[in-house]
Amino acid sequence: MDHKRLTLFAGHYGSGKTNIAVNYALHLAKEGKKVCIADLDIVNPYFRTADSARQLKDAGVELIAPQFANSNVDLPALPAEAYRLVEDRSSFGVMDIGGDDRGAYALGRYVPFIQKENNYRMVFVANCYRPLTQTPADALDVMREIEAACGLKFTDIVNNSHLGPLTDGSTVLESTGYAESLSTMTGLPVFMTTVRADLAPAVSKHIPNVFPLQLQEKYFDLPDQKL
Repeated sequence: MDHKRLTLFAGHYGSGKTNIAVNYALHLAKEGKKVCIADLDIVNPYFRTADSARQLKDAGVELIAPQFANSNVDLPALPAEAYRLVEDRSSFGVMDIGGDDRGAYALGRYVPFIQKENNYRMVFVANCYRPLTQTPADALDVMREIEAACGLKFTDIVNNSHLGPLTDGSTVLESTGYAESLSTMTGLPVFMTTVRADLAPAVSKHIPNVFPLQLQEKYFDLPDQKL
């Protein structure tokens, strides 16, 4: 798999970008790379990169998360340390961008640094089973809104089509036409197809670039946490 120095994951609310960002950071670390992941999502307080803080730390991945993440503060503040991620080129950086155009605004302040280095992958996470991105045309509308909000063009697509716990191999395989259509419409490659780890061996027999996912625990599901 070809890795860029910076990889940014963005998409519609609930597309699964946070879980993919965490898994991708862990994958880079497993390859022996120095990795830092930044959570720039100040919109959605329920699915946070910080939920995986312990797992990331154990893997040697540095985490930059908004102040007051996983607290009862409605709007966490963007971390100033995120500038270090785009300025310091000694490590691989993964960025989890907020959902839709509203969440993508936060990325805008880092775009000049990202463009100057020009060693990045801006990934649109697509799920054809989400209500507002069920067609390639709908997904394209979301893509354009995010690009306009942050000032950075997408370079790749990730097909993360799933139905939560109801997902099986056919769920993923039936979404490939959707991903291919979106790729044709945009001229962007499908970087990878993500699938729950236990389904990956079977799915990978039929489609290329399958990326297995370990599902991220959610803060409100974790034991011994005080809200």
